Amino acid sequence: MSAIPSPHGESRGQRLRELASAAGGPIVSIAIAFVGLLVIIFFMGRILPIDPVLLIVGDQADASTYQQVAREMGYDKPLIQQFFIYMGDALQGDFGRARLTGNLVWSDILNVFPATVELATTAIVIGALLGIPLGVAAAVNRGKPLDHILRIVMLMGHSAPIFWLGLMGLIVFYAALHWVGGSGQISLYNMDIVQRVTGFITIDSLLAGETEIFWDAISHLVLPAGILGYSSTAFIGRMTRSFMLDQLTQEYITAARVKGLSRRQVIWNHAFRNIRVQLLTVLALAYGGLLEGTVLIESVFSWPGLGQYFTNALLIGDMNAVMAATLVIGSIFLGLNLLSDILYKILDPRTR
Repeated sequence: MSAIPSPHGESRGQRLRELASAAGGPIVSIAIAFVGLLVIIFFMGRILPIDPVLLIVGDQADASTYQQVAREMGYDKPLIQQFFIYMGDALQGDFGRARLTGNLVWSDILNVFPATVELATTAIVIGALLGIPLGVAAAVNRGKPLDHILRIVMLMGHSAPIFWLGLMGLIVFYAALHWVGGSGQISLYNMDIVQRVTGFITIDSLLAGETEIFWDAISHLVLPAGILGYSSTAFIGRMTRSFMLDQLTQEYITAARVKGLSRRQVIWNHAFRNIRVQLLTVLALAYGGLLEGTVLIESVFSWPGLGQYFTNALLIGDMNAVMAATLVIGSIFLGLNLLSDILYKILDPRTR
């Protein structure tokens, strides 16, 4: 007597097949894009007018010393072979040593990256909390003074240079008003007091019970995160407005109004509910953009993150660190796109 298959088992299997189908296409696309990213970064390291061998041996080295170091670094091999060696090392996390610190590049990146994540994550939270309701408000008041004001505010946030906003913020809110902390992640007198556990200074200070250091870290975090958050607010708000305007013209919205539903119910329970999946993609793109934007804002605020590490490495021609930092930021951006694509297809069956 044959066993009757369980409907729960079939349902589980179907969900797994749907998940695999949703993930398959984006994973292939991201894998191709990742290889393309490796190619661009590799040739960037060869095209830039920086001689990594000369930086090591110095100007006074003779030709034999130069050639010996070049052979040790693999520069005597054919270019295609150099690329595959680089790709293999990169996939293993082997980026060599940084001239800036003398440490392994991957070790340096792990050390500075939490500061960048802390900054970018705070900024995206600010951007989402402000951008989404502002975008909705602009859409439901289309053509009215509030819509025009909000669009101007969002346009300014999207177009204003990050480094200029950072400098103006320091001059006004730190130097003139003393409302926030200055440059750096915390004040100099609080440096090296809290033991590093997670790498996030706000979390580590709370774990250590150092509330004074926690608030000091918050006072230093709020301005750079707020400036990045303003830029993110502009992008998220503009996209939210566009999505909402499209939904508010649909027939189901007219039907909901005819049924006598309140304005709040029509906006949030119907129109906004249908753009939540699209906003996932927007938030992923915004977060990736923030990781790139930290290169400038960290330089302005002397924030000890990946952006400042990248800038300092570039200034001294440390291509090992520059290429590794570029690859990390690019890989995270691709990963966020992959995650948003998969979630989009899972949450919205129409896209499968």
